[in-house]
Formats: sequence, structure tokens, C-alpha cells
Amino acid sequence: MKRFTKDHEWIEEADGLLIVGISDHAQEQLGDITFVELPEVGKTVAKGDSFAVVESVKAASDVYAPVDGEVVEVNSALDEKPELVNEAPETGGWFAKLKADGVDLSDLMDRAGYDEYLKTIS
Repeated sequence: MKRFTKDHEWIEEADGLLIVGISDHAQEQLGDITFVELPEVGKTVAKGDSFAVVESVKAASDVYAPVDGEVVEVNSALDEKPELVNEAPETGGWFAKLKADGVDLSDLMDRAGYDEYLKTIS
């Protein structure tokens, strides 16, 4: 199950790793994505730290780590095709996979909670 932050990142556990990307709402707000600066594999990130940058025709925005962890894989397809973030923000347009032991995602919003949150900010 995906969980969401108020900064519009999503995170989902799969095969013991945590996959991170930005929400469909975030990519819509950014417009056409032109570049994604991904973190280095092996980098340790802390919850709330900027760990990636996404650039669009409108602006450049930091992407924040939703949890503490170590980057174990990045979506290198975004180097050649950053528009994947627009095309499939919550599937093929993921940014990084983190290894984090014992992380509790229950403080993040589920889909319904995130949809309700979006109503409060629009």
C-alpha cells in the first residue's frame, strides 16, 4: 500500500525495500519534467532531507526522503527519459529504493487520507 507525505512524495514497500517517488498531484503541479537529479546509491538519507531534485518547465523542486534509510537503487531510466515522472508518477517514474529496517509508515497518509489532504490545499 502506498503512503504519502504532505510534501507529495509517495513510498511503498516491495520485496523488503521502500520505493519512493512523487505523487500524480505533484507532477501535475510541476508540469513537463525536464530533468531529475537522483541520489547516489549508497547515500544515507534522513527523514525530511532533500535527496533528489526534479526540474520542470515551471521550476526546480526538492524531493524529500519520507523515512530514514540508505539508497540502494535509483531509477536510471529517468536519466534518459525524465518524462516518465509525468507519464507514470506512481509506478514507472519512481526515484529511488531505500533500505530501512524497522520503519513505521503508519504516520504517513494512505490514499484516502492523501486525497482528503489535497482537498484542503486546493
